[in-house]
Amino acid sequence: MDAEHKFGVRKLEILDKSKGFIELLQQLTICDSVSDKEFEERFQEISSYGDDHLICVIEDVRSGKIIATGSVFIEKKFLRNCGKVGHIEDVVVDSAARGMQLGKKIIEFLTDHAHSMGCYKVILDCSLENKAFYEKCGYKQKEVQMVKYFI
Repeated sequence: MDAEHKFGVRKLEILDKSKGFIELLQQLTICDSVSDKEFEERFQEISSYGDDHLICVIEDVRSGKIIATGSVFIEKKFLRNCGKVGHIEDVVVDSAARGMQLGKKIIEFLTDHAHSMGCYKVILDCSLENKAFYEKCGYKQKEVQMVKYFI
């Protein structure tokens, strides 16, 4: 991909399912196929949360494919004077498009959104392999993630 080609970050759109959005998520973790109806219902549900749940994407306009994505949702708390915390999730860059700073663009977009929403912090979980990447984006390790799966 040439240096002249610009990759802008934008909000997820309903038509992005046909541009490989679900297939991109499958590069991150288990993501079964999603029917058009299921996608539309979930898209509408997430859209109803307004700026409290944002999914962003980068589309390669030449190929018409979604090549990067991430999301942030805003948790409203009683702590810190009824403060808010941004939670970044589901960040993935297409394996064929890595090394072009697209992940950094996604993280900056989501971080800026959380900040503009008045969050006092934004947090995310990542693998040890991705720790250095997030440190380059201005994040630092704090505490330990715990998880309990139900499926």
